[in-house]
Amino acid sequence: MSHTSTIIKELNNNIYDGVLTDIYVDKALISYQKKRYLEALQSYIQCFGEGEVHIFSAPGRSEIGGNHTDHQHGQVLAAGINLDAIAIACQTDDGMIRMKSDGYDLLTIDTASIAYIEAEHETTAALVKGVASGMERRGHKIGGFQAYITSDVPIGAGLSSSAAFEVLIGTILSGFYNNMGISPIEIAMISQYAENVFFGKPCGLMDQMACSVGSLVHIDFKDPEQPKVEKIAFDLNKAGYSLCITDTRGSHADLTADYAAVPAEMKAVAEYFGKDVLIEIPESDVLENISVLRKKLGDRAVLRALHFFEENKRVMAEVNALKANDIPALLNAVRASGASSFQYLQNVYTVTDITSQNLSLALAVSDISLQENGVSRIHGGGFAGTIQAFVRNDTIQSYRSAMDHVFGADACKILQIRKYGGMQIL
Repeated sequence: MSHTSTIIKELNNNIYDGVLTDIYVDKALISYQKKRYLEALQSYIQCFGEGEVHIFSAPGRSEIGGNHTDHQHGQVLAAGINLDAIAIACQTDDGMIRMKSDGYDLLTIDTASIAYIEAEHETTAALVKGVASGMERRGHKIGGFQAYITSDVPIGAGLSSSAAFEVLIGTILSGFYNNMGISPIEIAMISQYAENVFFGKPCGLMDQMACSVGSLVHIDFKDPEQPKVEKIAFDLNKAGYSLCITDTRGSHADLTADYAAVPAEMKAVAEYFGKDVLIEIPESDVLENISVLRKKLGDRAVLRALHFFEENKRVMAEVNALKANDIPALLNAVRASGASSFQYLQNVYTVTDITSQNLSLALAVSDISLQENGVSRIHGGGFAGTIQAFVRNDTIQSYRSAMDHVFGADACKILQIRKYGGMQIL
């Protein structure tokens, strides 16, 4: 723990430059990060006064492979990225959580009263209470703290800003009341509980797991209560490529039914065979019964089920390519994942408004710009939001210019894979 005035002085004197480079990877970002941390510290002082504080961080995430596989207990390949939520925080002894975030009013929650309240669905209070409740249910200690939180993970851009926030709250409670002894995997599961039960969003576990664990991470959700998690050491920059995300800035309004239909249709195929999720049946069963399934559930449900099985295999192909340092094999698998999502999963545009196809346009412009210099694919849930591209470093600026020309300044972001998940920095 350090005093706010001491941290401000040390940031200005470049004491933490090495720490920030280690966390955010790109040295060119250090001035930006220092300014961001200094502004967060000043905002904390304005809200709570000077004093001893800790600093916590949790990153956003990028899905590399496994598009819509986690909710069927499949496999994913994901990565923590160098955009994050940070908290300037101090433990308190009154059991009250007091939080101020960018652009929001002060939020106060009594940890003695964290029962589920339906009226709080889809609120920040629901997420905070859900994390605290999830910790208590698992036998961990909780208590009060005051914090100023700021995040540069864009909201609604498919980089899991909500998961980063949940993991951040879990990491703070782990640090202040559990000696940082709660594993990243358990914090992820607690965060998913908060989002599913308290917030009311039926998400899978990939987002929270990638944010909590960090690095490139291969996750097998076959047993969702004990997911298998493997970190993969790989330096994308050394391989000559950068990871880019382009926010097409499409509206997410009225897309709930589109998102919900994907797991619902996959589950309907599984239920035909008396199972809950697709991982519990072999792909051959679907192929052998395809005529009956088409008549009973429709072609799209069958196509989405087939996407799941093939996408699950592609995750392993990507993992093996990374371990073998085989960039062409990785790019081929990413390209195939994108094609499958467009043709079979069909989550690139909504059929309720076929004139608005931000993602389709982004993929077209991306392919024309990249030619043989990279690959692109849908990113995250789909229908609106972002595309992902692996771009050769020597063509990155021309690619970024092409995407920004269509979708606006700074639509295309160059990301780095961060090796840390939820963490206590100071």
